[in-house]
Amino acid sequence: MTIFFIGAGPGDPELLTLKAARLIAACPVCLYAGSLVPEEVVAGAPEGALVRDTAPMTLAETHGLILAAQGRGEDVARVHSGDPSLYGAIAEQIRLLKRDGIAYQIVPGVPAYTAAAAALGQELTVPELAQSVVLTRMSMKSTGMPAGESLENFARTGTTLAIHLGIRALREIERVLIPHYGADCPVAVIYRVGWPDQTILRGTLTDIRAQVRDAKITRTALILVGPALATGDGFPDSALYDPERPHVLRPRVKT
Repeated sequence: MTIFFIGAGPGDPELLTLKAARLIAACPVCLYAGSLVPEEVVAGAPEGALVRDTAPMTLAETHGLILAAQGRGEDVARVHSGDPSLYGAIAEQIRLLKRDGIAYQIVPGVPAYTAAAAALGQELTVPELAQSVVLTRMSMKSTGMPAGESLENFARTGTTLAIHLGIRALREIERVLIPHYGADCPVAVIYRVGWPDQTILRGTLTDIRAQVRDAKITRTALILVGPALATGDGFPDSALYDPERPHVLRPRVKT
């Protein structure tokens, strides 16, 4: 038997990959993180499958279900939100699988930050404004951050920041980022991206906290910060299609 760690994307069932949908439909056991993965995503599980929401369960309890499936010789679809490689908490699960000699595979999914950019209708890497994206999070009540991975350090880059688990730490985010990005730096807060109740707030480091408070958003939101979020057109074209910069697929035309 095999455990398939499946990235379900941000919430929209249509953002499942073909491979993810095929595996969910084939596995007789489906364990999904119900706090972030809607039931519609796992609705394609086969008739009679064991489908369990693991949100209220401990690591030991979910691994117990996997061990039971191993005893029956049944494959398991372990469905996570977004992409399992980002805050998927799969490392500790994989450690147990290796200990018990259970095979596993990882199936990537659409991460929340890319779905958020799509919902905003814009690119996160804009020429001469930002050519990198930093994916990070705030500590709050979750696992602490490594010493070198402080928001202050990332702020020094001035590039696009995608901040997870930070919606209750906006005051601290403002305090740290304004000296580096400026008070008028664009910010977008995307609540439950890909879900039917998706909400998008746009503002600046100065006013976004008030908007979030008024919208009563307290969880399940991604914060994007950086000059690339500006909606104007004051940036140069990239070199990708520049006729003066030929490349192997578009050689210079001889005249």
